[in-house]
Amino acid sequence: MNNEVKQLLLADGQSMPQEGFGLYKITDQSTITSAIKYAYDAGYRLFDTAQLYKNEAEVGNALQALGLPREELFITTKVSEPNQGFKQTITSVKDSLQKLKLDYVNLLLIHWPIERAFFDTWAALEELKKEGLTRSIGVSNYQMIHLQYLATQAHEMPVINQIERHPRLNQQPLLQYDKEHDIATQAWSPLGRGTILDNPTLNKIAANHHKSAAQVVLRWHLQSGVAFIPKSIHEARIKQNINIYDFTLSNEEMTAINNLNNFTRVGKEPALVYEYNLKY
Repeated sequence: MNNEVKQLLLADGQSMPQEGFGLYKITDQSTITSAIKYAYDAGYRLFDTAQLYKNEAEVGNALQALGLPREELFITTKVSEPNQGFKQTITSVKDSLQKLKLDYVNLLLIHWPIERAFFDTWAALEELKKEGLTRSIGVSNYQMIHLQYLATQAHEMPVINQIERHPRLNQQPLLQYDKEHDIATQAWSPLGRGTILDNPTLNKIAANHHKSAAQVVLRWHLQSGVAFIPKSIHEARIKQNINIYDFTLSNEEMTAINNLNNFTRVGKEPALVYEYNLKY
């Protein structure tokens, strides 16, 4: 089994694994430690957490207990809405680093765009990068209008935009915009939280390749040039999700999966964020 994860070269020169491991809603210490061990042993090196997940300390404990080489790891965290603002962001990120038991993260994201601290929070990320507390800076859940607005004042632009993306929400216009502006797109909920895996089209393609529907969807992300962060706490599923490098989807199969798009979200935007989206 060849689980050699491809690397994406970000606009700032840092390399990032195209496939990573999501830690959303995993909070129990023993579960986090075992999941990270399973993932590392399977070949994952990117681990994605967030202040909002309330598990940064547990992730830090796991990384320390497992003794994983820091230089091999790509660690992402995100600034939550209550912690946004220039001073609040800097304070909260330093607290995150203490919890993670790290001197720096590889990637720091703004979790959601909000109006009250839109530019101040980004300025804080730029400052944290200057201080060496993060290698790269980016955003999450930004639409084109947010990125265009940010460009009016930012000294440097995000190298990553992490968004909900799966076959029922393929986000093609936003993917194209990101690509044209040297922003890598990373998919959260890449499997649509499992809601898409009984789709007949996906299962037919999976049967053609002797793979699961989940593996087909992750391969679709891979061939689309999108980064993605599947999550699981089960060793077999963790291994399965990274065992996608020994087959290729045809152009016809890629098109068939693209055609499943029906603009259906599995995640819900916070009400206050949605309101601000309308105002921008």
